[in-house]
Amino acid sequence: MPMTRALHALAAITVAMIFLSGCAAPPAPERPAAQRGEFDFAGAIAFAVDDLFVQLQRLPEFAPTATSELEKKVGDVLGQKPESKRGVIMVDTIIDAATGQQTHATQLAEQRLYERVRARFPQFEVGPAGSKLLARAGYVVAATMQPVAGDRGAFRLSMSMTDVRAGLVIAQAVARLRDASVDTTPTPYYRESPSLTRDRVVEGQVRTSETAPGKPADSVYLERLPTNALVNEGLAAVNAGNYAAALPFYEEASRRGDGQQLRVYNGLYVAYWNAGRAPEAESAFGKIVALGLATNNLAVKFLFKPRTTEFWPDPKISGPYPFWLKQIASEVAASQRCLAVIGHSSRTGSEQVNDRLSLQRAEAIKARLVSEKRDLEGRVQTSGAGYRDNLIGTGTDDQRDALDRRVEFRVVTCP
Repeated sequence: MPMTRALHALAAITVAMIFLSGCAAPPAPERPAAQRGEFDFAGAIAFAVDDLFVQLQRLPEFAPTATSELEKKVGDVLGQKPESKRGVIMVDTIIDAATGQQTHATQLAEQRLYERVRARFPQFEVGPAGSKLLARAGYVVAATMQPVAGDRGAFRLSMSMTDVRAGLVIAQAVARLRDASVDTTPTPYYRESPSLTRDRVVEGQVRTSETAPGKPADSVYLERLPTNALVNEGLAAVNAGNYAAALPFYEEASRRGDGQQLRVYNGLYVAYWNAGRAPEAESAFGKIVALGLATNNLAVKFLFKPRTTEFWPDPKISGPYPFWLKQIASEVAASQRCLAVIGHSSRTGSEQVNDRLSLQRAEAIKARLVSEKRDLEGRVQTSGAGYRDNLIGTGTDDQRDALDRRVEFRVVTCP
């Protein structure tokens, strides 16, 4: 009896081979029809993912062939599963393009991306861009959500697929969405980071997400993928509240030649501070200041009481402010450079009121810096930008738009 079944199976395979040998390869899948109007959040994710992965399927190395169809038929006859997945793809942390932050919305977008790929494109293996997958993945997805300026609830979702070895973008998709339920609250790492973390690597991710197929991906972004993998693993641990587990990732990243990044030192700060290791946290903040001033990219999140120049009274928030100011003052004083302090405010109230308030807050910061280092008196300039340079612009006056109430420090030519 077993022999009979084997003979039947062999006969079926032979017939399938004869039949399929004369067949042409199946047609390549068609991309989704061009978007009309705006999607809601879920619809935008589905459209962009489908478009991106169909473009991938249309490439010669992934297009279905007569041979692949034959292998599937044979597998069905023998009751065997297909061979292992042909494409291993890592997905970088999806971020807000304006701020470089991961938000609850971008985190949900990433989750929906995985669900969609596993349901619709099971021939591909997808996972977060961490150290384990990095060694096997041939492709990386860079994705961002860009708020539409002056149009609350509207976003542009951009995704690209890059061949890591070739350095070329091979697929790119865009979806427009409008959804009042989109939650732009930063995830825990970004809520607790003392400074803005958008740097050259983050800008490279944003550029790559918007790059057309056939064009090179951002070279700095690609070169730093191994360090970025460590940053992503640290981010996941911080978001889970596991600060002890996050530290090894950030510490290893900081020892790498390309690890001198704001995201790395902010991660060290958050992990040390929450682990009760204040001296190490202070040291990490000092490196944030040094790097930020060296690259003229230092924006610190000082949270003030509404409509005042007083810091928020909750010690969990403003408790470390004194040593932040001490570190900034010490670094600037030692450098013999001059500094512009620029205050910002969220979009609440009139333009005139916010211009005045943001300037008053900048002057309050200057006074505190001078109290730490008297020789800074003539080397610090102040100005107020009001809400003109808002990164978020929601005017909610909470954690969602904390970056709009930042204070920037820029190195300037001394008078």
